[in-house]
This record gives sequence, C-alpha cells and structure tokens, in this order.
Amino acid sequence: MTDVRSFYGRWARLYDALASLPFVGSWRARAVESLDLSAGDTVVEMGCGTGANVPSLRKQVGPGGTVVGVDLTRGMLDRAGRHPDRAGDGVHYVQGDAAHPPIRDADAVLATFVAGLFPDPEPVVDRWCDAVGPGGRIALLNFQRSDATVALPLNVVFEGFVRLSSPGSRLARDSQATAFERRVRAARRRLTERTVDRRYETLAGGYLGLLSGTVA
Repeated sequence: MTDVRSFYGRWARLYDALASLPFVGSWRARAVESLDLSAGDTVVEMGCGTGANVPSLRKQVGPGGTVVGVDLTRGMLDRAGRHPDRAGDGVHYVQGDAAHPPIRDADAVLATFVAGLFPDPEPVVDRWCDAVGPGGRIALLNFQRSDATVALPLNVVFEGFVRLSSPGSRLARDSQATAFERRVRAARRRLTERTVDRRYETLAGGYLGLLSGTVA
C-alpha cells in the first residue's frame, strides 16, 4: 500500500497533465454520461486521481448534487484541490482505499482506469455495488489491447504503458498487459453478474472499454 502511495505521489503532476488532455476528456465525459445521473444525485468516483472527471460529474448532478472523490494518494488529492473547477461546494475528497470505500448510500459509482490495478478486483466491485445498492449505477472505463490488425504495433506500446503505470511491474518478466487485462475482465465479469440494463462500448479504436449497469 505504501508503494502505491509513493508511486502515484511522485507522478501526480505528470498524471494530472495526461488526465487533462482534450481527447482523454472526451473519453471521461462519455463514462460520466453512461451513469445517467440526475440533478441532486450523489456520485462517488473510486480512484479519482487529480479529479479530472469532477467537472463533468458536477455538471450532471447540478448545484444540489454531491461529488465524492476517493483516492489513496494525498498528492493526487492535493492537486485536485488546486483546480477551481474540481473543488468547491458539493465536491468532497476523501483519502482512502477504493478497494474498501468508506462510502454508503450513493446513487452512482464511477471508476476510470483503476479496476485493473487491484490484485483481486471481484470483491472490490462487489463493495462498489453495495455502496450504491439496488437501482444505483456503476461505470467502469479501462484500457485494453485492440483486436484490430492495424493496431498490433500499438499493442507493444500498451505493454510499456501498463508497466510504467503500475507500481512494481517495470522489471517483471511476464506480460503485464496480459495480467492487467485479466484483472479488468474479472472486474467486468463481476459487474455483469451484479447489474441489469448494461451497456458496453469501445472507444479510441478499441483501446478502451466502457461497461455500465444498474445494480440489481
């Protein structure tokens, strides 16, 4: 746990810059839309990082709604608070473990680019579902390798990206992309088991998968 905090704390500034790129913003906006939020809702983002999704979430829940960002790394949350559009009334940041969220009775949960980082993601998704209860919406947005033939060279880049973005994996012999995708599939499988009214779509030429559903 300390390694994770240290890793993302060191890279908070770069992460913030990458998370704010315009084309990344369009992916994040689509993930927020998939939650079907209403004015006045309470939405929790697990592994919120530097709060890049918060402006879109605030817009959907309106001035009477609440956005809660949960992240393990204080450096990430500190940077989130420096952005005027990611802080203020109705926005709360909690330093805590998204695998054991200190949140209950939310209307929706969003997790972008985080489900594949948990060694055992299925019980984590169960806890997220329990945090919203029946009728709540959950959306998972994750990177993945693309099956498109023209994308094969980029799959090598994807392997490097996973190694660089995952604590302790850069010197591992085994394919980290394969292990990462296995964890993402496990998270999606559990969400599929726990939800109805599901939607799945791919973005960025197949390099992103977005799964959302309503907890049964």
